[in-house]
This record gives sequence, structure tokens and C-alpha cells, in this order.
Amino acid sequence: MKKTAVIVAGGSGVRMGTDVPKQFLHLKGRPIIWHTVQQFFYAYYDIQIVLVLPASYLEEAATYFEPAQLAHIQFIAGGATRFDSVKNGVQAVKEPGVIFVHDGVRCLVSSDLIKKCYEQALVHGSAIPAVTATDSIRLISGDTHQVVDRNLVKIIQTPQTFLSTLLLPAFEQPYQASFTDEATVVEAAGHAVRLIEGEYSNLKITRPQDLIVAESLF
Repeated sequence: MKKTAVIVAGGSGVRMGTDVPKQFLHLKGRPIIWHTVQQFFYAYYDIQIVLVLPASYLEEAATYFEPAQLAHIQFIAGGATRFDSVKNGVQAVKEPGVIFVHDGVRCLVSSDLIKKCYEQALVHGSAIPAVTATDSIRLISGDTHQVVDRNLVKIIQTPQTFLSTLLLPAFEQPYQASFTDEATVVEAAGHAVRLIEGEYSNLKITRPQDLIVAESLF
């Protein structure tokens, strides 16, 4: 079945505290976004990539990849919000199949996880990687707070993976504040989503210390 990875890297990376958006910072001599794209090519050589980036970086990003890879990559300008950026990306998918939506700064995602997400999406329509919280969790309610069983708390990751027949119609909905990821968009369209075991190493590089950890894991 047709495989498309919509890799979303349209943000400015304010929390990283750098002038360059975090997805373009270098890790092991290459931009973070380059590493992320390679992980999907490692998993499936025939995959199509839709790379959603700030409009001002589209031309530069095209110089990161070899001509053979560029034949499988489409560059799309992001929108004002993550929802808008993902919508721009998924609307570029013209053939039915399986769509991965992945954070551009999760460059440590493994081929195994990508393949597991694909296989579950084929069976159940969706695959949302998640890991169990390891820290103590407290829920704030006004001026009080209480402990929550951390074994019941899941930390959601990407690639969030769906059959295109579920994802594309879901993004025809108007934006809602409750849309924090693709799973919430698909749920709002009336579909249940399936969790799959994620990877603790599937780090989202957001702050300077995350870059140090990623260097170590590489």
C-alpha cells in the first residue's frame, strides 16, 4: 500500500532560544530535519515524504538531500498553527494509502517503530505511539492537587499513523482548540484511535538540553 510520511517542521523553535529554527540546528554534522527524513527512508525505501517547513526555508532544505531522495520529497510551506501545517501537508497526498504524521524534530525514531505503526494502521486504521509516564504525576484542580496513578498516564509521540480514508476527511473539519495532535482530530471526526507502544528514545528535541541528550543517544 502507498506510504506517505508528512513530516511537520514548520515551527520557529522559540523554546530552543536560537535564531535558527530547531529543526535546522545541526546534530552530528547534519540538520536535525535531515536525520528525521533518513529514518523514514531507512524503514521504507519507496516511501513518499511531504516535508512541511517555514516558507523561508524551503529552498535551503532542498539542498540537504541527494537527487535520488529529492525525487521522493515534496516541500510544502507550513501554516500559522500545527493544525494548519499538518492540513497543508496531508492535502498534498493524492493517492489512498497509509499516512504517517511525524514531528520533524523527533530524529531518533526507529525503523522498527515506523514499521509497527504501519502494520497496525493497516489492521486497525490508526496507530498512535505512546509510552507510560515514569515520573510522579499530580493533577491540579484550583488551589489543590492530587496524585494520579502514573501507570494510567500515557505520553503521546509520533509518527501518528492512519489510513488516508480516516485522516484526510478528518482534516476537513474546522479547527478546534482541543486539537492537540492528529489523534484528537480523527477522534473529533467520530473514529476511535489505537495506541501502540512507543519508544523512550523517540525524543522530541525542544530545548537545548534535549539536543545534548540526542547527541549522546546517536
